[in-house]
Amino acid sequence: MTYPIDISEEAGVRYLHFGSSWIQGAMRIARPWNLELEYTREMMASLLLRDPKHWPRRVLLIGLGAASLTKFIYRYLPLAHLTIVEIEPAVVAAARQFFKLPEDPKRIHLIIGDGAEYVLGHDKKFDLILVDGFNEHAHPGELNTLPFYQACRSRLSDQGILATNLIGLSRGVLGGFAYILNAFDDRALLFPSCASGNKIAVAAAGEPVALSMEELKEAALQLKENTGLNLTPTLTRLIQAKTCHNDILTL
Repeated sequence: MTYPIDISEEAGVRYLHFGSSWIQGAMRIARPWNLELEYTREMMASLLLRDPKHWPRRVLLIGLGAASLTKFIYRYLPLAHLTIVEIEPAVVAAARQFFKLPEDPKRIHLIIGDGAEYVLGHDKKFDLILVDGFNEHAHPGELNTLPFYQACRSRLSDQGILATNLIGLSRGVLGGFAYILNAFDDRALLFPSCASGNKIAVAAAGEPVALSMEELKEAALQLKENTGLNLTPTLTRLIQAKTCHNDILTL
């Protein structure tokens, strides 16, 4: 798979494109470690679901893009080791040249390859799996199939959490979410759509998750103090959507 990689800049923000105007990643040049796009911030809501003192230690990222999630985790979770699988070498080159991808082989293991094949073909366990891989048409391909999500579950530790970006599904997001529900025995939650149209799903393996909105707000406040990331808008939208029974997030 090969497609042109384009870089644009506007109002202090650098954007990554795959041969079209569709934004595949972004970085505010003055704050390269921050999460510029809303959906990337929402994917980090997964950090509210486990004890941050000991979690996550092993993170798998499928899809590199502009390296936003990679840089955030690398900077603010210094105990985490990251494995990144990106299918397109040109994306890796762009992330290094234009988006300040860290070079640290002790903590970052970067693999050029197919994310679905990697998950299906390896037995390494991860605490957190983040899936954000798309082609130039915003299609996830094999990354949105039941076998892939089943494999993701089998690769998660007892504290494991999956977070995936479900934008670009031509038959609707719910079809992809149905695969996740199936693979995780209904232990999954779909967040309300971001303004961009992205929908983030999270799912849990191993130990159950049962957190009240007050507990989530406290965790979000601590995360904001530690990283500057404000997830209050995400929690507000979650409450307004009434997707959590009795305002308790259960996975």
